[in-house]
Amino acid sequence: MSLKTLSPQAAKALLDQGKATLVDIRPVDEYARERIAQARNLPIDRLDADSLAQQVPQGTSIIFHCRSGQRTRLNAQALNASTCAGTDAYVLEGGLDGWKQAGLPVQRDASRPLELQRQVQLAAGTLVVAGTALGTVVSPWFYLLPGFVGCGLVFAGATGFCGLARLLMKMPWNRRALAI
Repeated sequence: MSLKTLSPQAAKALLDQGKATLVDIRPVDEYARERIAQARNLPIDRLDADSLAQQVPQGTSIIFHCRSGQRTRLNAQALNASTCAGTDAYVLEGGLDGWKQAGLPVQRDASRPLELQRQVQLAAGTLVVAGTALGTVVSPWFYLLPGFVGCGLVFAGATGFCGLARLLMKMPWNRRALAI
């Protein structure tokens, strides 16, 4: 059984009537930076029937969302399995991006750091560009830097361990507790 799709306007109407609970399945760092005010954060990697039952009042529908709707669609089977029998469950069409495109309000906290994945992308991209530029202008030995970064990304993809992400997590701007 797949989850039904719900437009942002229909979701807002259900939320305003108290007939639904909005569940944001994104990681805590993404939720902390930008979120729908009524959404409760239950990251997909920590979501199960027990945690969902604690967050969602009995007798209400559940509306799952992520940033664009892609992660929610990819995990629809697991999300559906985590809901209680007899509970209507939906996917918010377009996710947070669809909500914003519909002109509905979101809460933003620009003081929060960028999501860790984006920080890794920025750092890796910067190192590749710098190594390539320095290799062209200064010394061909600098071409080792983009090669090293590429190997690190392949290793991260293969093993799930990203040394750059671990390093970035220790940076002062990422140490601040995510109290929301």
